[in-house]
Amino acid sequence: MTKKKKPTVQRVTRRADGRWQHKQDGNKRASKVTRTQEEAIESARRAAKKKGGEVIVHGRDGKIRSKDSYGNDPNPPKDKEH
Repeated sequence: MTKKKKPTVQRVTRRADGRWQHKQDGNKRASKVTRTQEEAIESARRAAKKKGGEVIVHGRDGKIRSKDSYGNDPNPPKDKEH
């Protein structure tokens, strides 16, 4: 029996020092720390495309701003955001 790889979740959040980070869920350390949110989003997208998974972007207030899936999504979104 073949093991199925669990899709990864790449999360973009603001740090206490005002910079932005891209961090994979389950990791203790950020994958990348950047000056701008856009740089962190691009880093998260590259990782999600490479590993397959989802990018979740949080705004300055911590609330989820957007989500996007890469790879084989068994339940594709009905929204037209991307």
